Parts: sequence; structure tokens; C-alpha cells
Amino acid sequence: MKVSTTIAEVRSQVKEWKRQGLSVGLVPTMGYLHEGHQSLIARAARENDRVVVSVFVNPIQFGPSEDLESYPRDFERDCTLCEKTGADLVFHPEASEMYAENFCTYVDMDRLTKGLCGASRPVHFRGVCTVVSKLFHIVTPDRAYFGQKDAQQLAVIKRMVRDLSMDVEIVGCPIIREPDGLAKSSRNTYLSPQERRAAVVLSQALAEGRKALAEGERSAQAITGIIRGVLESEPLAQPEYVELVDWETLEPVETADRPVLAAIAVRIGTTRLIDNFVFEEGPECN
Repeated sequence: MKVSTTIAEVRSQVKEWKRQGLSVGLVPTMGYLHEGHQSLIARAARENDRVVVSVFVNPIQFGPSEDLESYPRDFERDCTLCEKTGADLVFHPEASEMYAENFCTYVDMDRLTKGLCGASRPVHFRGVCTVVSKLFHIVTPDRAYFGQKDAQQLAVIKRMVRDLSMDVEIVGCPIIREPDGLAKSSRNTYLSPQERRAAVVLSQALAEGRKALAEGERSAQAITGIIRGVLESEPLAQPEYVELVDWETLEPVETADRPVLAAIAVRIGTTRLIDNFVFEEGPECN
């Protein structure tokens, strides 16, 4: 496995692979990799001849009071996991490599980024769209892999690719969970033992919402009320939002009469966690 720190190195390697007729998969990450990332890399390795994993803590998707400096990092461990799982190249640039001095060009989006996490993180998705767009231009992948835990991000990237006619297939992958149901996240490391025990309430609350939908409840108000009720039973949980939205447009719905996303953001202590599920008549996603 090769590690590259410059755009020129990555472009040169990918061009060589493409001259050989090989397909390329991309897994964009911010590092501190866990089993969720590993599942993306493994799928990319199954579906492509070569796999590029980017490990880059993207500064422009963090707000001024967010955890850019404290975001967990362990690049040596990340490389071990990438090589073990089937990555061929790790792209690990400095911020100055991705954003030249006086950088002033951004990719922004209306509508899909206004609600859910975008409501409290106004610069976040501009940063996400910009860095992902740059990675697509640098790596020119055939496919790119994203986890559904960041469901709004997945929907936003799919729309960006559609709207800007980008030549890449976006592959959404299932949420990977701990045995007790907590969604895998790099930010789980922030939780104290007591907070970690409390955090399972997110998946428990969503399970009750999913159960009500499966049993025929279609009122968004009723479903979100059930989810919120479970969350509020945990003293350490502070819900930021509990929403039922159209899975394509991310607009709030009154009735679950189409594919819907049930999404929550909850603070456990000072740690902000997100989780979700997608519900459709018939087979469900997770």
C-alpha cells in the first residue's frame, strides 16, 4: 500500500491505473478509522480493481466553536487498518495542499443543507461539498463510498453529483453498530463510561420509531413523539432535533407515505451524536 501526501502523486498513480484499464473506488474519511470505515473500504475493494482512501480532517467543514483541534487522530493505526482491509493508496494531505493561500472557491447547496444538521452547523455542508468535489477531481474515481450514518451528507453528495453532472457513482453503505446498538463514530471516544452507557438511548429511540412505522403508524408527529419520548427518558440525553423527512429532498413530511428518513441529533454530555434509519414500504434500509 502506498501513502501519498500530494495531489500530483495521487493523480499520477490514478492515471497509471486507468491506462491499465483498472477501475478505482474512493473512500473519503477524516481518519481515526473504525469498523464503519472498514466496511466501506472492504466493499470498495470488492467492487473495484484499486481503492483510494483519503484521510484528511477537513478544516472548512468545522465551525468556529467545533472540535477541529480535538478531533481524534491516529494516522499510523489508520494505515494499518487500510492496508489490512484492501486499500491500495492512502491520500493524506496537509490543509495547505488542499487549500492554497487565498483559497476562495467553494461548492455550496441550497435546500438539502438547511435543515437537520445544517440548521446548527451553517458552514458544514459547504465544507463537505467543497472537499468532496476536490477529491472527485483529484482521484477521478468510478465509485465513491459513504456511510448512511451521515445520512444528510449522503443525500447532499448524491444531489451534488446529479446537479453538477459529475461522472462518479455514489454508493451508500449501511450503518455499522456496536453490539448494544450504538452507531460507530469517531466521536464515541469523547464519551465517559457513564455517557457511553447512556448513548445507547439513540438506537433504542429509533428502534421504537421504526417499530411504530412497521406496525402501520404514518403520522410524522406521532413517530417523532415516540422517538423523542424515549430520548427524554435518559437524563444525560439532550435532543437537538428529531425529524421525519423525505429521503430524497430532506423536506419535513406530515405523513410517511413515501420513503422517509428518521434522523436525530443528541448531545450526551458535551458530545454531539447522530443516528437515523430509512423506512420504505417493504424492505428497509439501515
